[in-house]
Amino acid sequence: MARILALDYGTKRTGVAVTDELKMIASGLTTVQTPELIKFLEDYFKNEKVERVLVGEPKRMDDTPSQSEVHIQEFLKEFVKKFPEMPMERVDERFTSKMAVQSMIDGGLKKKKRRDKALVDEISATIILQTWLYE
Repeated sequence: MARILALDYGTKRTGVAVTDELKMIASGLTTVQTPELIKFLEDYFKNEKVERVLVGEPKRMDDTPSQSEVHIQEFLKEFVKKFPEMPMERVDERFTSKMAVQSMIDGGLKKKKRRDKALVDEISATIILQTWLYE
């Protein structure tokens, strides 16, 4: 069975989360330096069956795209060019970073660990994936 992969795309780092093969559990996988993301995905797709990729869609409260959407659109063009057969969906990612930090607090992580932006990105990708799974 194939997995679903979610990305919390950022200009510096991208959080990556993945489901189990039964598509019941979302787990953080890693955080990748964004310039290395396409290479990471190539390698991952060679080793794991992935049925679709979810990409966070940052929106403002008035439903307009955030300023980072320009960078995401550039990535999406490259993604579609490189992986034309891979289904891709966008998922509203409003508040995922705040939710990620709150989950770290709730989980008892020390303040120093909560400042780890790579971990926040990975947890944000997991929240994006969980949101999609539960819709």
